[in-house]
Amino acid sequence: MPVKNRLAEMHGEITGWRRHLHAHPELMYDVQETAAFVVDRLKEFGVDEITPGIGQTGVVAVIKGRQDTNGRVIGLRADMDALPIEEATGLDYASTVSGKMHACGHDGHTSMLLGAAQYLAETRNFDGTVVLIFQPAEEGGAGGLAMCQDGLMDRWGIQEVYGMHNMPGLPVGEFAIRPGALLASSDEFEIVVTGKGGHAAAPHDAVDTTLVASHIVVALQSVVSRTVDPIKRVVLTVGTFETDSVASNVIAHTVRLQGTVRTLDPEYRKIAEERVRRIAEDTASAFEATAAMTWTPGYPVTVNSEVETGYAADAAEAVAGKVNDNTDPIMPSEDFAYMLEERPGAYIFIGNGDTAMCHHPEYNFDDDAIPAGCSWFAELVERRLPVT
Repeated sequence: MPVKNRLAEMHGEITGWRRHLHAHPELMYDVQETAAFVVDRLKEFGVDEITPGIGQTGVVAVIKGRQDTNGRVIGLRADMDALPIEEATGLDYASTVSGKMHACGHDGHTSMLLGAAQYLAETRNFDGTVVLIFQPAEEGGAGGLAMCQDGLMDRWGIQEVYGMHNMPGLPVGEFAIRPGALLASSDEFEIVVTGKGGHAAAPHDAVDTTLVASHIVVALQSVVSRTVDPIKRVVLTVGTFETDSVASNVIAHTVRLQGTVRTLDPEYRKIAEERVRRIAEDTASAFEATAAMTWTPGYPVTVNSEVETGYAADAAEAVAGKVNDNTDPIMPSEDFAYMLEERPGAYIFIGNGDTAMCHHPEYNFDDDAIPAGCSWFAELVERRLPVT
């Protein structure tokens, strides 16, 4: 694997950073220690500018090239937050915080961007400016949106932006990407069905919300099978079904359903919302009950710009020797989507090997991917901002 020699030399040091972060996970916006660790490393590297507190607890840093004749600025982003999961890896550097775990590899992403930052600060082998973006609250908190709302793109003049995520199942150090929709949007809904509670022995005197809600759950499956173009991708899942009954002989007065809708086509976000609401309300009405739906928009579709995807793929090929530049899109969501809505750019996957899937209590980022990931960030900068 033709990684950059300096980054290969730094492998052990960067692994140490990664394992330190793994042992000290923090959630959502409460990443003060992680952000402080990032700031300390960036100061050691001698970057030109460090600004904490963007998007509440995000960190933005600037590295200027050996010259700046073209005014070009590119952004590189890594996420810092962990998940509310109890770790079950048994590693000697496992989480020291009960109920918190780096189960998605953000410790690896942060460490790889730090490694690239040290290399870029040492070599300055580019013409222009690199903006390093260390983001909080990717796991459900929309930290990417918060940083954008704090003026990330305009304040630092970012013209294009790139990010990376590990992928279990893809061989370590290999890369996969595609232009267009790569990851799905994710919206949430809650449906509260209200009927008339009663005794199980006298259902005719009640309006059985458990029955009504069950019909709603079944009918909701038609949103995908009978509303969506068969060649499009939409996933609808009802994840919870909760009644207010605590006994087997009580007919519940209310039932609460919660679920998600994911799609790769932005047009279907609105269509799905309308259909879910209509099915819930009309099905309940048919049984003389009522249904109230609350729809909570989540992350948008992650859409890679075509030209910038080519730049990202070329850098990956230079590092790994080959790249899958037409990988299948997947249905998880990612708040890097907000950054791609503001600027052209691309999101790429790096292989994590044969490991547990992300968000699993036995997941662990593979440190052998570090040299390739750091090299991709650095190679991308040197290709996009060449010294002439």
